[in-house]
Amino acid sequence: MLITGLAAFGPTKQPARSADNTSFQTGETLHYKVHYGLINAADATIELDNNVHRINDRSCYRATVTGRTIGSFDYFLRIRDTWRSYIDTASIQPQRFYRNIEENNYRKRETVDFDHQRGVATMESYKKDKNDVKRGTFKVPANVQDIVSAFYYLRTLNYDLRRPGEVIRVQGFFDEENLPMDVIYKGRETVSTKAGTIRAIRLVPKMPKNKLFKGENAVSVYLSDDQNKIPVLIQADMLVGAVKVDLYKYKGLRNRLNMVAQK
Repeated sequence: MLITGLAAFGPTKQPARSADNTSFQTGETLHYKVHYGLINAADATIELDNNVHRINDRSCYRATVTGRTIGSFDYFLRIRDTWRSYIDTASIQPQRFYRNIEENNYRKRETVDFDHQRGVATMESYKKDKNDVKRGTFKVPANVQDIVSAFYYLRTLNYDLRRPGEVIRVQGFFDEENLPMDVIYKGRETVSTKAGTIRAIRLVPKMPKNKLFKGENAVSVYLSDDQNKIPVLIQADMLVGAVKVDLYKYKGLRNRLNMVAQK
């Protein structure tokens, strides 16, 4: 909801959340290959900066996700995207979100600052050039996440306390909208990745109706079944083909990765 006056914010303040994190640390870097069917389509990296940053007077991890098309895919769908979240080290909530989208001739840059006490997000974005500026302030729910910080929050949860089929509700804000997301815990599986065979936790985010994915259960996210809970594999059934995001290299993990021993 867009707010046009500061008086509309109201006097109430949201309580500060505290979240225990034993799963990740500064310097963690994860590398992925993105496959579209049999085609090696893109490279992606998820990286936590080596330093802790100060944003909105809070200590924050700086998490950066980058993606770029490669090979023949780069000729007809050139992508150079960067998504960044400054994540409060105490609450695992975003203090600032940034994205720079370059997809063929499309350009968009956006910065969102979160004020969790007042329950608002302030956005500034522009397309093509800095003369095409859009600004707005929006009400957001308590414990809101951006699209990057949500993955880190899911990594802090204890899945030993959950049953298969249980729904985890994550409050999200993306593209000027509050988007609550239900994530279904599906249990544990063993998956094969380019980094090796890994015991994993399977999560299925319920997708809204759209023109990309084949049904609300089209995406499966596999987190390593250990204290790290890093994303090791993402599979998505699209209306035109399938996409697989496959971990092949990593460094700086906080804990030992739970690999399956090879005979």
